[in-house]
Amino acid sequence: MAKFGVLETDPSMASKATEELKKELQRLVTRIVDEDENCVDTTDRAVRILCALRDLKFKGSLDFRVEMENLALPQEFRCPISKQLMRDPVVVATGQTYDRAFIQKWLTEGHRTCPLTQQVLSHTILTPNNLVREMISEWCKEHRIELPKVVENVDEEVITAADRGYLNSLLGRMSSSVSDQKEAAKELRLLTKRMPSFRALFGECTDAVPQLLSPLSPDAVDVDPDLQEDLITTVLNLSIHDNNKKLVAEDPMAIPVLIESLKSGTIGTRTNAAAALFTLSALDSNKHIIGKAGAMKPLLDLLEEGHQLAMKDVASAIFNLCIVLENKGRAVHDGAVMVILKKIMDGILVDELLSILAMLSSHQRAVEEIGDLEAVPCLLRIIRESECERSKENCISILYSVCFNDRAKLRAIREEENAYGTISRLAQTGSSRAKRKANGILERLNRIASITHTA
Repeated sequence: MAKFGVLETDPSMASKATEELKKELQRLVTRIVDEDENCVDTTDRAVRILCALRDLKFKGSLDFRVEMENLALPQEFRCPISKQLMRDPVVVATGQTYDRAFIQKWLTEGHRTCPLTQQVLSHTILTPNNLVREMISEWCKEHRIELPKVVENVDEEVITAADRGYLNSLLGRMSSSVSDQKEAAKELRLLTKRMPSFRALFGECTDAVPQLLSPLSPDAVDVDPDLQEDLITTVLNLSIHDNNKKLVAEDPMAIPVLIESLKSGTIGTRTNAAAALFTLSALDSNKHIIGKAGAMKPLLDLLEEGHQLAMKDVASAIFNLCIVLENKGRAVHDGAVMVILKKIMDGILVDELLSILAMLSSHQRAVEEIGDLEAVPCLLRIIRESECERSKENCISILYSVCFNDRAKLRAIREEENAYGTISRLAQTGSSRAKRKANGILERLNRIASITHTA
């Protein structure tokens, strides 16, 4: 495929390009001859096509950026401001479509009107025009042109009083009919996903989170599942903004609603509730709030259910929460060791879950459970067969805790060492932490062997 606006040098493509250029040149020459007043723009385009034909004839290639294709470019694919093919088409409040980079620049310069209609914009929120983008994509494929890349790092988004008013109107609809709630929730989900500045806007309104979640209050009956998913996803989007993490977690309603959404709703709702708890738990203060609110058991239940879509977010949330000592105890009390070991033995999310298990292995009851559940052979097999250094390190760390807690488990480790030299090899080739733990186990094995020999 050609790079954007550059035709390939394939002979069949060059032939096709030549024919198209000749047809366009013929049309332009006819227009120049027939017009009473010669149009400079038309003449310039004709000259550019002649140059392109010359390049094709003598070079066999066409380095003619966008111009040839622009001649046949459908009008609805052009940005009204730049007159070029749109990279990231967005719709403004008046319903007109522009390329994001150019309409954003227009807004940043202080304009508050639609460039085409001159109507005053009721708000400056830009909504992606996915239909036009898809049509542009198909057109580019048909003409062997690489789809234009979206321009990154455009000027900072502009938030105005109109945008604040728009947010308030959307939040106000949360106390309206279900159909109104659903429509507003979908819009909020989209805006908080696409616009960092809109996420930040929530931080300016002290009652924004309670208003947003009011349809999910404990008194609510038969909540629409789509409405629930859109609202929980909006909370997830909000929690990405660092300044919102404290705001959301400390709202009396937010964490309980997220925990309840781990238990019921669509799998998308439950997954995004786990992802929101993970994101919010980046703050240490929030780890305590989430743990005390009772999030651990629902997270472990969702992990045990094994939904592929949810497990990674759930594991990440559990890991983050268990950094706090009190939450380790809660996890162990709620059955984390059994749930996690079963998934590891089934080969599911092994690397991530071993990290959690290694963290829990500093808890006495967890170590006892790991030993009682016959995890030692599984951990030794992972060290022997895995190519992941982090997994090996976590396994040997867990084994170190187990064998120092229960001498009986040293027998299985000794048999593994005699048969495969697994621990010795890790003591030579593992990470610094893995080497330290492996050598600790080897020393203990040697000490016991020496005592037995002496006896």
